[in-house]
Amino acid sequence: MVSNAPFVHKDRRKCENMKKYVSFLLAGTVALGLLNGCGSAFEDTAETTVTPGSPAESTGGGQASQGGDEKTQAVSQTAPGENMLHIPSKDEFPTVDTQKDTEFYVVPLNIYDRLVECEVIDGVAEIVPSLAESWDVSDDGLVYTFHLRDDVTFHNGEKLTADDVVYTIDRMMNPDTAARNTDAYSMIKGAKARLDGEADSVEGVAALDEHTVEITLDVPFGPFLANLATPACSIYNRKATEEAGDQFGIDPQLTVGSGPFKMSDWVLNDRLTMVRNDDYFKGAAKLDGIEVIQVPDENTQKLMYENGELDIVDLSSSSSQLAYFLGNDAYKDNLVIGPEAGSYFYVFNQDMKPTDDLRVRKAISMAIDRQTILDQMYSGAGHLVNSMLPDGVLGAYEAAEIPYDPEGARALLAEAGYGDGCELEIFQQTDNPDALAINQVVQSMLSEVGITVKITQMDDAAYFAERKEGKLGMTRASWKADFNDPDNFLYTFFTERNAKIRSNNHKNADVYRWLEDARAMVDEDERMALYQKIDTAVVQDDAAVLPLFQMDHIVVVQDWVKDFHVAWNGWTDVSYYTVSLEKQGQ
Repeated sequence: MVSNAPFVHKDRRKCENMKKYVSFLLAGTVALGLLNGCGSAFEDTAETTVTPGSPAESTGGGQASQGGDEKTQAVSQTAPGENMLHIPSKDEFPTVDTQKDTEFYVVPLNIYDRLVECEVIDGVAEIVPSLAESWDVSDDGLVYTFHLRDDVTFHNGEKLTADDVVYTIDRMMNPDTAARNTDAYSMIKGAKARLDGEADSVEGVAALDEHTVEITLDVPFGPFLANLATPACSIYNRKATEEAGDQFGIDPQLTVGSGPFKMSDWVLNDRLTMVRNDDYFKGAAKLDGIEVIQVPDENTQKLMYENGELDIVDLSSSSSQLAYFLGNDAYKDNLVIGPEAGSYFYVFNQDMKPTDDLRVRKAISMAIDRQTILDQMYSGAGHLVNSMLPDGVLGAYEAAEIPYDPEGARALLAEAGYGDGCELEIFQQTDNPDALAINQVVQSMLSEVGITVKITQMDDAAYFAERKEGKLGMTRASWKADFNDPDNFLYTFFTERNAKIRSNNHKNADVYRWLEDARAMVDEDERMALYQKIDTAVVQDDAAVLPLFQMDHIVVVQDWVKDFHVAWNGWTDVSYYTVSLEKQGQ
C-alpha cells in the first residue's frame, strides 16, 4: 500500500530497523567505492546516459558534522523573508518540454497540469480530477468525454479551453515536433497516421465546445486515464507554445503552463528557478518558489543540506549519504519514508541455455535466499515480492510465495539433466556497483546447488544493443511505475515483441492474447482478475522472472519543511505544491 506519510516519519520501529543497516552500509560503501569510485545502495534505473552538469560548490560557511548524535546547526542561506524551497539535481535538464524528454520531470510536475492526476487518497493511489473536473466513458470504452474547468488560467493569462487540449495532443503526434513520448497518445484514433505524416491532424480528438473535449480510441484501452496522469500528458497553451517555437521548454519566459509554479530563471549548470503562480486554480502554493540547484556530487549535497542551503535531499538518489543520515540519531525525525511502487527482479532468457529449461529457472529461483539479500544488503528496508505487480499499483494481490528451497533446487536440476551442475552467465552494466554486489551474492548462493556463475559486465551501449536483439542472458532489472496500472508492468515485458526486446523471450501464446484482451476490457474487476491470471502464468507457472523485493524510498528534510510526501510511485521528481516552510523568525 502506498504511504501518504506526514512530513516526519514517526514509525520508530522502522527507523530502528533502518539503523541496523548502517554498519553494513558503511562497510559496503567503502567496498563498492573501491569497485567503482562511489557507493550505491539503490539503483538508478534510467537507461539513457546523461552528461552531468558542472559541480556546484557549497557556498555556506558551516562545517559538516562528522558523525555521532550531534546535528550540525543548519543556517538558512536564503534572504530574510524569502520563502524559497531549495532542492538538488544531479543532472542538467535538456528541456522541460515533457513531449521531448523522458527522464527529468521535477520542473514539469510543478509548472504544468494534466487532465487528471494520480494522488494518494486514504493510503491508496487513485485517479482524481485536475484540469478536467469530470469525464464520461462510452459503454464500449472507446470514447472519453472530458469536461474542463472554466477557472484555469495559463501563466500568460490565457484561459484554458478545449482547443488547448486538442493542440497539445496534435503537437505530440505531429512528426515535425520530433516528440519522444508519442506512446502517451498512440492509442488515440488517427494518432499513428498523424505521426507517420499521413494526416494533418489526429482524427480522434475534437473540441465539442469551449470546455468539452472528446477523445476517441482505436480500440478500448483500460489504462487510458492512468496514462493521462503521467508528466508526458501535461497540457500546453496553444498560443504560448506556438509563439515560443523551438524555445518552448528552454526559455523560461516563453515556457508557459498552468501549474502552481512558473519558470523564472534558468542558468545552465547552476540553477533553475520557479516562482509561485498566484492565480493557480487550486489556490496559491505556500512557497514563494523553488530553486533546483545543480549539485552532481552527493557529498556536496550533504554539506549543503547541513549548511541550510538545501531543504530536501532524496537519499534514494543520493545513496552514498544514506549511511551518514541513517546512522546519526540527530536526523531520525528528519526522515520521510515511503514505499516505491516498483521492484527488483531477475530476468531469465528462455532462448539461452540453461535457462531455456523451466526446471532450471525454477531451481535458480528456489536457490536464491531473497530475504537474506534484503536483510544483509538493505537491512530489510523493504519487503519481498512474489509478483510483477508491487504493492501500491492497481491490481496488486497476494501472490503465492516463491520458496527458498536449495534441496528442491538440486532435485529440479537433476531432473533437467544437470545433476553434476551447470554453468550460468549473468550480465550487467559495467558502471553498476549495486548490481555487482547482488550478483556476487547470488553467485555464491547458486554455487551451493551446483550452478557455476560467471558475471559479465558490459558498457551501456553493448548492454542495451544486446538486450534489444533478445540476446542478453540472465540479468537483474528494476522497474518503477510510470502510470498506475498493471499494464505498465506486464505489457511492458511480456507481449511477444516486448519479450524479445527485454531479452526474456517468454513464449506463451495465451499470455500474448490475454495482454491484448486486458487492454480492451471495460469492466475493471474483470480486467484486474485477468492481469492476476497473467501474472501467475508469467511468474509462478513459467518462471519467466524471479521477483526479489520492493524497496523503501527515503528522503531527508530540514526541520522547517512541512507537508512533504513521498510520491505514490516513489519517484524522486514530485510536485511541491503542498509543501510549506516554517522557519524561526518568519
